[in-house]
Amino acid sequence: MNLSDPRELAGLLEAFLLASGKPQSLERLFELFEERERPPSTVFREALELLRQSCEGRAFELKEVASGYRLQVRERFAPWVGRLWEERPQRYSRAMLETLALIAYRQPITRGEIEDVRGVAVNSQIVKTLLEREWIRVVGHRDVPGRPAMFATTKAFLDHFNLRSLDELPPLAALRELEPEPLPLDDDPAVPAGLQARADLASDMPAEEVRGETSFGSLLAELDAMEQGLKSDFDDLPEAASDGAPQELGEPADEADLGGR
Repeated sequence: MNLSDPRELAGLLEAFLLASGKPQSLERLFELFEERERPPSTVFREALELLRQSCEGRAFELKEVASGYRLQVRERFAPWVGRLWEERPQRYSRAMLETLALIAYRQPITRGEIEDVRGVAVNSQIVKTLLEREWIRVVGHRDVPGRPAMFATTKAFLDHFNLRSLDELPPLAALRELEPEPLPLDDDPAVPAGLQARADLASDMPAEEVRGETSFGSLLAELDAMEQGLKSDFDDLPEAASDGAPQELGEPADEADLGGR
């Protein structure tokens, strides 16, 4: 095989990506070749472009995400391809998605700051789930009493949502278009008996128990001023050890390690 020929190299790269089943960075692809046979970087990039072009009109595409390149089924086929797996796709609560949106648009952010915007306490299970999925990680501690942990998104988050960097997050105006329009109300609608009973019961509860979560529109309004200055990489979010002690996996860094952020 002539690895200096971009067309032949494109076929080999396709084989690598099909076999790996996960994104592969350029650095990792380079490592798969012995030094004496390794193609120049210009040939590498030309081969990737040829591979991308060869996927046009096919059911899969070459996609670059935060962790590298991968071959994936095109989004329009997802509703049918998903039938290959018996389990239903996992659905996420509104509270979880709002929490994730706040972390993505305002990182690094503490749990208390999330609660200030949403107006309700953040369920510990939500944070635990996001950490277990490796969509967020602790990147430091805010230098305030209690030293609360600060959260930021990860490369796994970007990979899952087909993003190369945080710069590709949709603008908040686009998210606002997804919010459903409120249904028109009658002038004097009848209140269902069951709903009235629940309302009567709620009137006897403490205010903090019946306080509703902030609307998605209110959340987007809070985020409008946060779009600028998003981090586009993860090299400036080190998980450094504090107080000279060795750092465990996932142990956060001090706020000073974040460049004063």
